[in-house]
Amino acid sequence: MTFFIINIMKQIFLFTFYFVLLGVSQISAQALQAYQIFDSEGKTTDFGQMAEALKDYDIVFFGEQHNNPIAHWLQIELTMSLYDKKNGNLILGAEMFERDAQLVLNEYLSGFVKESHLIKDGKAWNNYKTDYAPLVDFAKEKSLPFYATNVPRRYASMVAKKGIAILDTLNKEAKKKLLPPLPITIPELESYEEMRAMMGHGHGMKMNADNFIAAQAIKDATMGYYIVQGMKENKGTTMIHFNGNFHSKNHEGTAWYVKNYNKKLKVAVISFVSQEDISAVDDLNKGTNDFTIVCPANMTQTNH
Repeated sequence: MTFFIINIMKQIFLFTFYFVLLGVSQISAQALQAYQIFDSEGKTTDFGQMAEALKDYDIVFFGEQHNNPIAHWLQIELTMSLYDKKNGNLILGAEMFERDAQLVLNEYLSGFVKESHLIKDGKAWNNYKTDYAPLVDFAKEKSLPFYATNVPRRYASMVAKKGIAILDTLNKEAKKKLLPPLPITIPELESYEEMRAMMGHGHGMKMNADNFIAAQAIKDATMGYYIVQGMKENKGTTMIHFNGNFHSKNHEGTAWYVKNYNKKLKVAVISFVSQEDISAVDDLNKGTNDFTIVCPANMTQTNH
């Protein structure tokens, strides 16, 4: 009898110890959670549900933080997932390549030139190999179009210094191949007013606020226009466009210009943000995004 009681007590101890360990493990897992996804209503969801919902859109903006490895990992995972869900009817586009890099980008995708040529002549970003090469190489492997959508930085710099009217002095070839139709409309958007407020508080910027916003607008308009052109050239597909979160959050910026050029396109926006607490979306990050991905603020950063 005594042996039986001792044996029962041992089992109780072992079960108690197991559940204590399980509880500690779960707490540790929560503390080290790399991201949390929220839907448009601020309710938690998961990657699979997000991907399933996004397959029904024409354009999916992934508004990233350029130096966040979790964002880049989720980008390639989403690309592969939508490729499967869309039976290969997928195209890609990115802020990270400017319009005058389209030729060398196409040459790399077709296997005509090496990656070193793409990096040099395509003016690839410093974190290209770690963060964007997986996307480009997936497009290469699957023979997917990949659009270089951003305005050449020299033109944005010109606008920042001299105003939007300076674009009228460019030659016809530049206007036709590298820019959206001129003149462009510069809407009153909260994100643009946010930029104006930043300049009002200094931040070391010594330039005209209207010109600064116009420089942002020519980037957004160019990306929006060539996204729409890509959709015209690839009917029945979904485009995932990769850009900084500021360019598309709350369906503003580039997303606004897409709708301006073609109101019929169904657009979804993913906003990727960092917070100390990822259990809910902070008021600052709430908006009209279709999905918000929240990452811990102390996440390791890549070399951007």
